[in-house]
Amino acid sequence: MAMLFAQTPARAETITVFAAASLTTAMTQIAQRYEAISEDEIVLSFAGSSALARQIQLGAPADIFISASPDWMNLLQISDLIDPDSRRDLLANSLVLIAHGEADPVDLGPDLDLAALLGSNRLAMALTEAVPAGIYGRAALETLGLWDQVSAQVAETDNVRAALALVALGEAPLGIVYATDARAEPDVSVIAAFPPDSHPPITYPVAQLYGPAWAQAGDFLTFLQSPDAREVFEAEGFTVLGD
Repeated sequence: MAMLFAQTPARAETITVFAAASLTTAMTQIAQRYEAISEDEIVLSFAGSSALARQIQLGAPADIFISASPDWMNLLQISDLIDPDSRRDLLANSLVLIAHGEADPVDLGPDLDLAALLGSNRLAMALTEAVPAGIYGRAALETLGLWDQVSAQVAETDNVRAALALVALGEAPLGIVYATDARAEPDVSVIAAFPPDSHPPITYPVAQLYGPAWAQAGDFLTFLQSPDAREVFEAEGFTVLGD
C-alpha cells in the first residue's frame, strides 16, 4: 500500500486566473500552451480590473490576479489579499483612438475637432472613473485639451473589450482602447496613437493570491514570465517587462 501511494502522481489542480479584459486573447493562448505541458487546468475570468478586484475583496476564489493598473493591485495588497513577494510588473501597453472599419488617420492635438468627427454619435470608452482603460483614456483627452469637447458624448462600458465591440459593430464610430485590443479586432482601424506622456504609464502587475492551489499557481506564475508566454504577449502587441 505504501508503495502504491508513493507512485501516485500529484493531484491535478484547477488554477483560477482573474485577468483584465484586455488580456483575453493573449491569456487564452497562454493557458492553452500551459495545459499542453501540465496536468493542471487553467480557468480564466476576464473583466475590468476594478470589477475583478472588488470580486476578490468580496471573497471570490482566485489564485492569480493580473490587473491593467497598479492601483487595483495596490488595493488588494493593502487588504493583505495578495502575496507581495510574488508581485511583478508583467506587461506594458499603449492607448489608441479607433474607428469603425477603414478610416483616415487624424492628428491627436488641441486643434483636433473630435466633436465634429463624432457628430451626434458616441465615443466608446471603458468606465472613466473605475476601469483602467477608461481612466487612462480620460487622462489623455484632458492632457490634449479634448475632454470637454466630448465628455457628454462618451458611451461608457464595463470593460475595454466592450468598448471595442461597440466600435467593431458600428454602434459607435470612434473609441479609445489599448493598442493590443485594436490588433485583435479586424473590424476597427487605428486612426491615432495617444502620446505616452498624455496619460500615466500603462502597466500590468501580476500577483499570486493565497489559496489551496498555492504551489501550482506559483508554477503558472513562473510560466507567465517564460519565453513561451513572452512569445504570445509580444505577438499580441504587449511589451513584456523585466527579464
